[in-house]
Amino acid sequence: MGVRGLAGFVEDRGAFCAEVRVRDTKLVIDGSSLYHQLCFASAADPRRGGEYGLFAATVRDFFGSLRACRVSPFVVLDGGRGVDDRKLPALRERAAERLRAAHGLSRGEGGCVVPLLTREAFLQALRRLGVPFVQCFAEADREIAGLANRWGCPVLSLDSDFCVFELTGGYCPLTHFQWRSVCGGDGPQGRYIPARCFSVDRFCGHFGALKKSLLPLFAVMCGNDYIELAALEAFLSAVGSQRGGRKHARLRGLLSWLSQFSEPAEAVDSVLKYVKKHQREEVRDLLCASMGDYTPSDVDLEDFFRSSRYECEAARKAGLPQWVLDALAKGKLAPFIINALVLRSTFLRVQVENMQRPSAHSTALPIRQVIYGLLLKASQNTEAASGSNEPPVFCEFSRLQKTLKKTFVQAASLPTGFCGDSFSLEKLVEVPMSHRQMLLLETLGVKMSFLERIPSHLQLPVAVTCYWICCSEPKVKLHQLKALLLMIVSGELHRITSDPDATGLCVEDDVIAYNAFLQWKEKRLENKDFDLDAAHSFCQWQCCLQMGLYLNQLLGTPLPEPDLSRLYTGTLVHRLFQELKSTPSVENLFSSSPKMAQLYQDLVNTVES
Repeated sequence: MGVRGLAGFVEDRGAFCAEVRVRDTKLVIDGSSLYHQLCFASAADPRRGGEYGLFAATVRDFFGSLRACRVSPFVVLDGGRGVDDRKLPALRERAAERLRAAHGLSRGEGGCVVPLLTREAFLQALRRLGVPFVQCFAEADREIAGLANRWGCPVLSLDSDFCVFELTGGYCPLTHFQWRSVCGGDGPQGRYIPARCFSVDRFCGHFGALKKSLLPLFAVMCGNDYIELAALEAFLSAVGSQRGGRKHARLRGLLSWLSQFSEPAEAVDSVLKYVKKHQREEVRDLLCASMGDYTPSDVDLEDFFRSSRYECEAARKAGLPQWVLDALAKGKLAPFIINALVLRSTFLRVQVENMQRPSAHSTALPIRQVIYGLLLKASQNTEAASGSNEPPVFCEFSRLQKTLKKTFVQAASLPTGFCGDSFSLEKLVEVPMSHRQMLLLETLGVKMSFLERIPSHLQLPVAVTCYWICCSEPKVKLHQLKALLLMIVSGELHRITSDPDATGLCVEDDVIAYNAFLQWKEKRLENKDFDLDAAHSFCQWQCCLQMGLYLNQLLGTPLPEPDLSRLYTGTLVHRLFQELKSTPSVENLFSSSPKMAQLYQDLVNTVES
C-alpha cells in the first residue's frame, strides 16, 4: 500500500515529522488503514478465525479517545477496484502474500491475517457508535485528500501515498497516533492525543530545492499500487548507484536528482532520454496519467456527510442504478458486489485453513452463483444494447492448494418465479419483501417456518448454519455444530446481560448463567490445542455467512443483519469443540438459565430438522 519504500524511509528519518497534539479538530480517517490497524491492536488469535467482540471493543475505545479530545472523525473507505481495474497486479500480489501468511499460521508459525468478516464488523461498529462514514465507488485516497483540504484538517492513515498529496492539514501516520495514551487534564486546552504529523516542507527541504509539485513524479517512478515501470529500471539503477549502497539509496538518489528541476514536465523530458525511442511516448503518457492519481478528487464528500448524496463521475459512467450507488456509499453493499457487477471479477480472501483441502470458499459457491445471477440481469441489458455475446461467467481469484488461482464461474439461473423483469437489478428494491426473502431462504435451503422459534436477529446465521451442514465437504461433525451453537447462545446471553436496550429481557437466572460461563472461560484459557480440520470447518461457516450477508444486503435485508461482535469468537468456538470431545456435559453450560437452555434446544432442533 502506497509508494514503495517511502514509509520505511520516513520512519527512519524522524526529522520529517513534527510532534503534534491532536484535539479540537475534524479528522479524516482512511477507514481501510484503521480497521487493519485496530484488528492487529486487539491482540486476537489470528489462527482461529477472529474475535469480533474484542475487535469491536477496540474500535469503541479508539473513537472514545477521539471523543475525549473533542476530535470529530469522518471515516472514508475504499470501495471497488474501479472500472479500469488498474490495481489488479498489486491486488494479486497482496492476495498471494496473505495466502503465504495464512499457510504459515496453519503450520504454527507467526504471521498476521485479517479475519474474514473484519470489515463488516467494523462498519457495524461505526453505525452503533454513530461515527459518520462513507464508502467510495473505488480507491478512496483522492477523495480523502479532497475532503481533508476542504476542511483544512489532518488525514489519519497508514498509506505513504499521503506523503505525496499536498495536504493543508498534514498527514498523521497511524503508527504514531497514540490513542491509548490520551494526555492532559481539565485545563483550558483540555485533553489531547500525542501524534506525529508528516511535514512535506521538511521533507522537500531535506533535498535542497525540491519542489512539492515533483513529488507525484517521484511516487510514480518509485512504483506504487498502480504502476511498475520496467522501462525505467536503467535510469533508476543509475540514480541509485550515485548514492552508494546505503539503505534507501534509490529513493534518496531519485529525490536528489529531481531537486534540479523546476516543474514535472522538465523532469519527465530528462527521464525519457534513458528510455528506448519506441517506448518514449507510451512511457510519457503513463507517467503523466499516473501523476494525476495524486491530485485531490473533486468528489464533494462534504456534501455526502451533509445530505447523504454521493456524486461521482466514474460511478455515473458505469451506468449503475442509483439505489446501488446510494447503498454502496452508505456501506449497505460490499465492494465484492460492486466488483462482481462492474468487472465480473472478485477476490475471495484466504483464511487460516487446511491448505490440502479445497478452499473454504468452495462451500459458499452456490450462494455466490445466485448473487452473480442477480447481478447478471443488470449487465445483460447493457450487453444486449452493445451486441456482446460474451458468456455469462465471473472470474474468481481464490486459493488452490498453496497458490492463488483464477477460476471462471457460471452465474446461477434464478429459480422459476424470480426470472421476470421485476427481478432486474434496477427494479430489485421494488420487488415485494416477501419474494426477496423467499429467494434468500430458497438459496440457503431453508423454509421460514423452520425459523419461527428463532429470534429474528439470529435467523440469518441459523439459516446459514443449515446451509453449511448440507453443503460442506467434508461433512460437519456433531461436536463442531454444537460448539458453534453454544457460541451463538453465549453471544445472546452476553447481549441480554450487558446491552441497556435488552435489560428488560434479563432475569437473575441469566446473570447467574453468564457469570458461571465467564468462570468456565477463565478456567479453560490454558487450552492451546489447535485442530486444523475444525478450523477449516469453521472457516467454511464464515464463508457461508459472508455470502449470506452479501446476498441479504443485495436483496435489501429481508432478514435482519446479525451483530457480528456477538456472533463469532474464534478462541471460544475452538475451546468448546475441544471440551465437547472430552466432556459432553459442557453442552449444559447454560442450563441455569431456562431461557438460554431453551434457545440452545431450539437452535439444535432447527438445524437438525
